[in-house]
Amino acid sequence: MLARVAAAAGLLVAGGVVGLAAVALYDWWWGLALGAAATLGSLLVLPRGWLIRLPYAAGWVLVLAEAMVPRPAGSYAVGRTPRGYALLGVGLAVILLTAATLPLGRRVVGRGSPG
Repeated sequence: MLARVAAAAGLLVAGGVVGLAAVALYDWWWGLALGAAATLGSLLVLPRGWLIRLPYAAGWVLVLAEAMVPRPAGSYAVGRTPRGYALLGVGLAVILLTAATLPLGRRVVGRGSPG
């Protein structure tokens, strides 16, 4: 179990690093494309699960959420530009894809039950 928790922590950090790179490079067209491809590609490759895909997505979304907090000067790390909104769209896709593929639990059929 300790190995699974350590892997989840590593995936949280990995998601944060990819999210940070996406936020840092979104202002260039190639940076936005690379960030979106790396993010969504990683999500599709990772197996679904509470300790696998969810920590990666959480790390990515936490970085984006931090970038959306207003700075003391009144500006934001992610601007109100078409590329900024596209990055927010990627963030929404990360949330929706992760939530839609979370396992809900296993159904246990008891002994002696019909069916």
